[in-house]
Amino acid sequence: MSKVDRQLDDDVAKSLYAKHQKIYPREVHGKFARLRVLAVVVLLGLFYGLPWLQWDGRQAVLFDLPARKFYIFGITLWPQDFIFLAFLLIMAALALFFFTTLAGRLWCGYACPQTVWTEVFLWIEHAIEGDRQQQMKLDKSPMSANKFRIKLTKHAAWILFAAFTGFTFVAYFTPLRDLAHRLFTFDLSAWEAFWIFFYGFATYGNAGWMREQVCLHMCPYARFQSAMFDKDTLIVAYDEKRGEPRGPRKRNLDYEAEGLGACINCTMCVQVCPTGIDIRDGLQYECIGCSACIDVCDDVMDKMGYEKGLIKYTTQNTVEGNPTKVLRPRIVIYALILLTFASAFIYTLAVRVPLQLDVMRDRNTLFRETNEGQIENVYTLKLVNMDENDHEFNLSAEGIEGLEMKLEQEKILVKGGKVLDLPVRLRADEADLKERSSTVYFQLNAVDDEKLNVKEEARFIGPRK
Repeated sequence: MSKVDRQLDDDVAKSLYAKHQKIYPREVHGKFARLRVLAVVVLLGLFYGLPWLQWDGRQAVLFDLPARKFYIFGITLWPQDFIFLAFLLIMAALALFFFTTLAGRLWCGYACPQTVWTEVFLWIEHAIEGDRQQQMKLDKSPMSANKFRIKLTKHAAWILFAAFTGFTFVAYFTPLRDLAHRLFTFDLSAWEAFWIFFYGFATYGNAGWMREQVCLHMCPYARFQSAMFDKDTLIVAYDEKRGEPRGPRKRNLDYEAEGLGACINCTMCVQVCPTGIDIRDGLQYECIGCSACIDVCDDVMDKMGYEKGLIKYTTQNTVEGNPTKVLRPRIVIYALILLTFASAFIYTLAVRVPLQLDVMRDRNTLFRETNEGQIENVYTLKLVNMDENDHEFNLSAEGIEGLEMKLEQEKILVKGGKVLDLPVRLRADEADLKERSSTVYFQLNAVDDEKLNVKEEARFIGPRK
């Protein structure tokens, strides 16, 4: 084995087994930092705020698993509406493909839960422990009463915020006010207590301790994102031609005359990076596209009196001096497929009828002959009123000439969100049966709402011909 190979093996071994070094991201200000703050406020505002909203006397967004109902403002979805979940998952995947191909890792940098909650935990850490230098100094100092107090305060704040996050998560499945009452009276069920603890612990561990390690080692997206990138994808990149050779210098120095590039090698871009990479080394899978390095580099360039944009959003084609194409086949195809699924989702939801009729034929007896000489089949109809209001229904049957229907109750009333099992008998003269198995149709119509109607097919069995 050559010396180079041995050195390479040593470097790999060190990278695999080296002790993790904590990253201390420096606070950064700028237009992209403001966008990240806005994303955090909006996304966490929705997450923590939605369970508090009320709609028609109930929680606006509630996934009632025991009752198998999912309330989303004025819409009530049942397990039979699984197609809508399928549509949402497909659209989410297509949107990820589309925006990644178009603008890189926008999801990771601005909307990923790991990024969003890590930002909040970093804010808490900066508020309690101070800026980057103060944190590093505190961690290097020996344990003292003051250090213990600061660390305890930080972790207490983290745990409190994580516990509230776990509580909010469970509030999407158990009405919030009821959950809060039982929390303070120590009357939580085992599953509720488990999920509050588990989700809170996951938030505390991922955003407080693991942070960039989730992005680097656990998230699969970083590994397959390259399959969606091309030379026209928008990425965060360092302008090597303009920046090199890098080196320190005085503010008013004519750096071009000295043979230097625009980069003053201040390493600020490394200090603000939440994953600890050096963007000047080129595009790396560890880059989450948060653009913190753009903000801080623009600030440095402004102070030095240089043109901004040494680090910027650009494309590989632009870096190489080639024209960039925004509308390219991959983008158009993703957009058309996404638009198709979104249109289908909206249309399906718009024409959805919150009523279901299931017909189950009595299989114990194929048919029987009545005293009047008619052939009778017995069915059990399951009427599912997926609307929130009570409705009275009319039921009819057709498909065979002279078909008669016998009900055990005169009035068919199904309460909102309830299921009614309705025994039904159909009778027909044997002479009217053209074949042994005939097709019949049950028609169910709401008395007070003509839009609530459904038609279901069934089989009517008679004697052999």
